[in-house]
Amino acid sequence: MSNNESSKAGAGASGQITGETATIHTSAGDMTFTFFDADAPGTIANFKKLSREGFYNNTAFHRIIRGFMIQGGCPNTKPNATGTPGTGGPGYTIKAEFNSQPHRRGVISMARSAHPDSAGSQFFICHDEAPFLNRQYTAFGRLIAGDDVLEKIASSPVAHSFGGEKSKPLDRIEILGVTINSQQQPATANA
Repeated sequence: MSNNESSKAGAGASGQITGETATIHTSAGDMTFTFFDADAPGTIANFKKLSREGFYNNTAFHRIIRGFMIQGGCPNTKPNATGTPGTGGPGYTIKAEFNSQPHRRGVISMARSAHPDSAGSQFFICHDEAPFLNRQYTAFGRLIAGDDVLEKIASSPVAHSFGGEKSKPLDRIEILGVTINSQQQPATANA
């Protein structure tokens, strides 16, 4: 990784992650992400706010496509929720911050509907390269620890969803919560 890429990914010259990171705690294990602070500040602020409020607690990954991505962050996946999984949000939307960060394995990005400014809480984590998403979805961070967890979730058995896409998890993979970490952590080459 070049020095320019390291600074964009939040890693300082010492090889340490210098800004805040987020750890998504799941029933399959933990995944930690560094943020693309300069590329998506509004999106990151929203993700941190929702995380600190416990919005993601007890939600689940509702869409899994091996070789593409895993998607979560919908409140309609909480136990006893009445809405359709994949259609919920925080009650507001945020402005898109499309940027030059490539959608590659381990990149976390905001899910949205057809309208560019329709993202709210749902996010996806790329399981592989997805260049067709570049500059069309807001990439806001990358995986620095927990690639094995990403692989485990992406490899989960799925069935056809209501719309016919083979992406509905057969087993619930829960997001237990998200922790925003302010301490420095070693940068790793997991993603």
